[in-house]
Amino acid sequence: MGKGKTRFAYEPDYAVPPGVTLQETIAALGMDQHDLATRMGMSEKTISQIVNGAAPVTYETANKLELVTGVPARLWNNLEMNYRQRQAELESARRLEQDWKWLDRIPTEELVARGKIDAHKDKGDMLRAVLRFFGVSSVMAWQALWLKPATAFRRSRCFEMRPEAMATWLRLGELEAQKIACKPYSKATFRAALDEIRKMTMEQPQVFQPKMVKLCADAGVAIVFVPEMKGCPANGAARWLTPWKAIIQLSLRHKSDDHLWFSFFHEAGHILDDPKKEIYIDDGSKEDDEREKQADTFARNLLIPPSRAGELPDLKTSSAVRRFSQSIGIAPGIVVGRLQHDRVIAFSHLNELKKRFEWGE
Repeated sequence: MGKGKTRFAYEPDYAVPPGVTLQETIAALGMDQHDLATRMGMSEKTISQIVNGAAPVTYETANKLELVTGVPARLWNNLEMNYRQRQAELESARRLEQDWKWLDRIPTEELVARGKIDAHKDKGDMLRAVLRFFGVSSVMAWQALWLKPATAFRRSRCFEMRPEAMATWLRLGELEAQKIACKPYSKATFRAALDEIRKMTMEQPQVFQPKMVKLCADAGVAIVFVPEMKGCPANGAARWLTPWKAIIQLSLRHKSDDHLWFSFFHEAGHILDDPKKEIYIDDGSKEDDEREKQADTFARNLLIPPSRAGELPDLKTSSAVRRFSQSIGIAPGIVVGRLQHDRVIAFSHLNELKKRFEWGE
């Protein structure tokens, strides 16, 4: 036994399951697992689980092992502690490796360029900065928040392909919306606000933007403008932050007035008529989605009343478009966009009537 004690007094710098040492010990004593179970008053199944590392060596088990094998209980306890600690370290390393892979898919350079997070050379510091940006404590928590409610994002092919980039863009909008004080949502007030905002399409951004933000905030809807994320296009998005506060997020992706206003009224249609539990992302990939078609129809009919749509095929010149747009009270660029979409004119025709927007205006 002295020889055996010398061997077990050694504490290696790596941990193995206590069961490996236990199997060697009983073999040296001329026992098998059946004999050990009988001597310890335990089932063979439990002994087998301990040997295989599936069951822990408890303090009670360690005391029994000392009586049966002569190996001090503290050594069994140390072997168990080292093994479990090593298991935790390996699991932590595995999670960390997954965290690095996740971090590599986050557009951190854009976030730094936009001043939303600080630049960090250390990946651990960068990981913490990104988690702080998203308001979560771990990558697992991020996945639970953004990936598990898959049905909420089923209307975006881009989200399925690059969820990290799209989630980053949505989070940017969410943070901006949190700064906007809104009254509790009122569908009637919001619908009336849309009619007022329609009248602003001929105004410059510095005029219409603060007005539309104020009108919508009074109706319970936060309007935010966030540039699209590189490689992950989105015209706009609509969702609910709370049951009483909605958000419409616009990217100015095409930087023209026809796209901006159509995207805004399209997302407004989602807020008015669709379920609050879903997130609607317009990335141009949802032609077969009935709710997207309904939102498109809402935007089309609000911008150009159906009673006047019959005149569109005759609008082939700049002067005709100007007269028509003036008569219905919207910007001529919106009419041009409709004519191009309906194939009345080529996409290269009459673009001089569209207003171009740049960030910072």
